[in-house]
Amino acid sequence: MQFTQEHEELRRTVSQFVKKEINPNVDEWEEAGRFPIHDLFKKMGELGLLGVTKPAAYGGLALDYSYGLIVAEELGAAHCGGVPLSIGVQTDMATPALARFGSDELRKEYLAPAISGNKVAAIAVSEPNAGSDVASIKTTAKKDGSDYVINGTKMWITNAPSADFFCLLANTGEGPVHANKSLIIVPADASGISIDKPLKKLGMRSSETAQVFLDNVRVPQTNLIGQENQGFMMQMMQFQEERMWAAANILKNAETVIQATIDYCRDRKTFGQPLIYNQSIHFRLAELQTEVEALRALTYRCCEDYIQGKDVLQLASMAKLKAGRLSREVADACLQYWGGNGFMWDNPASRMLRDGRLASIGGGADEIMLGIICKTMEILPPQAR
Repeated sequence: MQFTQEHEELRRTVSQFVKKEINPNVDEWEEAGRFPIHDLFKKMGELGLLGVTKPAAYGGLALDYSYGLIVAEELGAAHCGGVPLSIGVQTDMATPALARFGSDELRKEYLAPAISGNKVAAIAVSEPNAGSDVASIKTTAKKDGSDYVINGTKMWITNAPSADFFCLLANTGEGPVHANKSLIIVPADASGISIDKPLKKLGMRSSETAQVFLDNVRVPQTNLIGQENQGFMMQMMQFQEERMWAAANILKNAETVIQATIDYCRDRKTFGQPLIYNQSIHFRLAELQTEVEALRALTYRCCEDYIQGKDVLQLASMAKLKAGRLSREVADACLQYWGGNGFMWDNPASRMLRDGRLASIGGGADEIMLGIICKTMEILPPQAR
């Protein structure tokens, strides 16, 4: 992939934002279990960083996805995973379908303030008994007059405690499970919505996540994104950007931890010499950096094909699969070289180990990615295709 001066200028802008606005506050936000999401998003909105790929008519920069990939990659230099995750939900998980298929009125009311940072978005798909198995969701949206009446429960919803609106997937018909779902914008202050206390997670501590209950929640049918019962298809399209975002976001995080480990091993001496002099250590670190570059090449290729309008289902699934597994591999290997210090809560490798574990679960588990790859390779038995 060839990057222009405009790409590099965007890269510098995001890098400086991370260094100035995020990293100095990470330890405090991790301890608090939250960050000032509206304040930070407003600052990002002023820089145009929340609408890089979104239509100019609603405040976006209308750039192709290679620019969005740059933002995702540079956000990976943050010293935690939680804050970038919340940002990624806003830009690449809760708003792509709205930007592409939403009515003009819906985009003016919700997309424009999401791009400016005046509203926080959340994607409400997963349920207590339906995570990667999206087709099994039970939430319903039934017509009553000019409204939808929504009932159900959504689980593990990132940004939920601070969200201004949800991009919610619900069953709107009785037909086949892949053709009876719709995406609907649901304002967070609608009567009948209740949000549970933030969940206590293994990682992503600075990103608030909660369960959302919907009890006879009424929203206008005009809040429907695109056509009714086409929500499953639109959500699958959103997943492609989410998975590319996840892969790109891990790159700088992995490199940061590898470099921090190199620096530590230069300073730490055992048996009269720096740890880094051990061949098993410097060979392993070189191998890990090679793996990061291989993932970068795969992710960039996927993005390039996506921009050209090609089907990237296989490549995006491969990148997502590789990213989740490589995140664990880098974190675990580097943590070992820190010794007892690696077992400490605020160590960069231990934080990456906790935060990065989600990459193999959220947005489709590793097993789902493998199933998709097998389907695209046409190696499954006919009844499973």
